[in-house]
Amino acid sequence: MTRSNPTRTAVVLLAAGTLLSTTACGLSGADADAKEARRTGKVAGEITFRTLQLKPTFTAYVQGVIDAFEKRYPEVEITWEDVPGDGYNEKLVADAQAGALPDVVNLSTDSFQLLGDRGMLADVAALDGASAKEYVPGAWEQFKLPGKGDSVYAYPWYVTPEILTYNRELFEKAGLDPAAPPTGVEQFFDYAERIAASSGGQYSAFMADPKGRLPGDWQKMGIPLLDEKRERFTFDTDQAVRWVERMKDLYAKGAMPKESLLKSDDINQLYGSGKIVFGPGSPGFVKDIKKNAPQIYAKTQVAGAVTGELGHIGIYAQSLGIKKDTEHVDAAAEFAKWVTNGPNQVEFSRKATIYPSNAQGLADPFFSDKGDGKDAETLARAVGADQLKTAALDANTPVQWTNQVGDAVVREMQKAIKGEQDPRTAVRKAQEAANKLLAAAADK
Repeated sequence: MTRSNPTRTAVVLLAAGTLLSTTACGLSGADADAKEARRTGKVAGEITFRTLQLKPTFTAYVQGVIDAFEKRYPEVEITWEDVPGDGYNEKLVADAQAGALPDVVNLSTDSFQLLGDRGMLADVAALDGASAKEYVPGAWEQFKLPGKGDSVYAYPWYVTPEILTYNRELFEKAGLDPAAPPTGVEQFFDYAERIAASSGGQYSAFMADPKGRLPGDWQKMGIPLLDEKRERFTFDTDQAVRWVERMKDLYAKGAMPKESLLKSDDINQLYGSGKIVFGPGSPGFVKDIKKNAPQIYAKTQVAGAVTGELGHIGIYAQSLGIKKDTEHVDAAAEFAKWVTNGPNQVEFSRKATIYPSNAQGLADPFFSDKGDGKDAETLARAVGADQLKTAALDANTPVQWTNQVGDAVVREMQKAIKGEQDPRTAVRKAQEAANKLLAAAADK
């Protein structure tokens, strides 16, 4: 899944914050050299729990989870701190450098990779390997790291899958069957071409936004992003060139809003006003449209995500990491497992448009009920949950694809899509720029 994918946008109220990029490369500190904590069998002690932008909306829920744990383990005292989304990752960097990470810390996929790669998080597979079976495989696997074997560096918490949302009425106007949505990237482009041909310029098929589409589209097409050692980018392939050629052609034909190539338009507004056929790929978007554009909501159809050759979707996941050298590892591990258990995750999901990573939670009837199949929000919840049961990691963004890499690739794609350079040159130059950034990061 791409770093700026709309699925990520769907949980902005729960997981705001910028990516760790250049600052992260020089990260060092006491935690990196700390000796990893080992269980003692005694669940006791004072621990600090940090979350990301959950107050005040979810204060009652989180405090209730804490109170119930302290009642069960009366020798544990939990201090809960909630921090704003702005600058969250920078704060993690500063705390890591000072050896002051919380005992249990809310991490996004990006911040988990940063801290885990640098040896600052406990291996929860070693602490609590039996818990693996409690989570859906795609979520548990999410928190492994390349070259680290079967080690897992965080407990999966709430997750958000990709889905497909589209305007059923505009689909039919293009001569497309709303009951047969696109399932692969190439077919998605075929549908977009038909939509552009029939729209008369009154609406577009999808947003150009290369940063939102990459590297996800390439991964779904089976394009190898990295070599086997994950030391160099390898996406300069005929398939990637064809992707750029197709995007260029569709852009020229009006399949995308012209302005969406260079700036991030409000896709919610465009979709809500009937100006675009495909909406963001997130269940949370459906809820927003229901509230803000009920007439368009009534025309909204939901289906499984476009998957392509891989047959898998991307998952955006939040997790709970354990400080590597926490003084009270039993309390920290048991609390993280408590927060992420089935009942607690289901209750959280009823309060926000998110999904449990816990297999028991995901099996709750709340997530399988499709109603009469006509209400988009109910159907989106069921479709997303069904996909999560088998979702794997293939379409997730590798840690090497940083914000800087994404920006460098996008600059070349934009030039090609506008016709300012040929697609093959764009892909070659994008790979060269990406590898220079990767090499520079490795040297720091």
